[in-house]
Amino acid sequence: MISRRVMSLSCLLLTLAVYWQSSLLAENWPSWRGPTGNGISTEKGLPTEWSASKNVAWRIKLPGQGGATPAVWDNHIFVTAVDDNELVLLAFDISGKQLWREVLATGDKKVRGDEGNAASPSPVTDGKHVWAMMANGALACYDFKGNKTWSQDLQELFGRFRIAFGMTSSPVLHDGRLFLQLIHGDGQASTQEALVAALDAGNGKELWRQYRVTKARAENEHSYASPILYQDATQTYLVTHGADFAIAYALKDGKEIWRLGGLNPHEDPKRPYHSTLRFVASPAAVPGMIVVPTAKNGPVFAIKADGKGDLTGNESVHHWIRPKNTPDVPSPLIHEGLVYLCRESGDLICMEADSGEQHYLERTHRIRHRASPVYADGHIYLAGRDGKVSVVKAGRDFKLVSQNEIGDDVSASLAVSNGTIYIRSYNYLWAIRN
Repeated sequence: MISRRVMSLSCLLLTLAVYWQSSLLAENWPSWRGPTGNGISTEKGLPTEWSASKNVAWRIKLPGQGGATPAVWDNHIFVTAVDDNELVLLAFDISGKQLWREVLATGDKKVRGDEGNAASPSPVTDGKHVWAMMANGALACYDFKGNKTWSQDLQELFGRFRIAFGMTSSPVLHDGRLFLQLIHGDGQASTQEALVAALDAGNGKELWRQYRVTKARAENEHSYASPILYQDATQTYLVTHGADFAIAYALKDGKEIWRLGGLNPHEDPKRPYHSTLRFVASPAAVPGMIVVPTAKNGPVFAIKADGKGDLTGNESVHHWIRPKNTPDVPSPLIHEGLVYLCRESGDLICMEADSGEQHYLERTHRIRHRASPVYADGHIYLAGRDGKVSVVKAGRDFKLVSQNEIGDDVSASLAVSNGTIYIRSYNYLWAIRN
């Protein structure tokens, strides 16, 4: 007869084998919006129902709050947090065991009460190193054992940040370079503050910087959005968003490729200049199309990706313009010919990508939504500020599949990897798995 100890050991070995096998087959989630930077996961068999106890593989108490999405690569999960006055990067394995903890900087800043803090930019990884940034400009690179490769103080390198709620923009990693969007200003429309820069990801040295001149005024000089990559078979470039414009830059040298104005017109008698139209939601892209949000119920632009120069008012580069209903914080989601817009109220809009034709505008969970929507396994996942996640069937017909509560606040976007949905709530890191 097999002893209980042997049976327990067999179960443990089987569990470890499943973890090992799933890590080999899993799709990594290396940055804020996933493997292709657009909030799309190709994993299958994910849960659509959970609670604080149901379908929870584990949850780990975190030292403090944060709004950054976890970065996941094979057996490693990276997440940032505020620990008293320290700004930290934590590494866990996929069983929930903490591997290491490193301090990037000290000095937190609370944002608009319960809206956020300095641990807002999301980390990014390439499977060998992880790069983490804090809203005060502390930036560091670590290997997977927690050894620091290099660090930078971006305010020392590029000048003092003049931005009300901290530099929440997440870095973009591509081809050995780290791209930064630092859009801020003192209200005087300075030409030597807002900029885009590239660093050597291996050593942190500056490769290039380009000052971003737009003539934006007042609060609009500040952007809380993150840059994205546009990629197709023939080209890859960086799209930045803020200060009244979306602007594309060449990766090699930062040369401006195109700029799109009209997001907050400077001289339009029919639409007066909005002095507090700061951008938080980032653009989204698929080959041939970039969807550009604005703020505060403003317009949404869907443009072609091959434009050059000033595209403002150039109808030939438009797929469509939706005159209102922009998402204010969550970024758009584009999948299988459909565009999804999650309003800050939790209302979900589904449109045809090529024409902008609306299929539905439906209510999900009526509360603030700060996380960007994620597509996985035939469903759209929408995380509300109170931690309730609405699961909607993807497609042209609206179907609310489930709503799932964990009882803890969430402002970070979800991550999907290892057959698992990872939720960074204010107090815990959750692994949700069937």
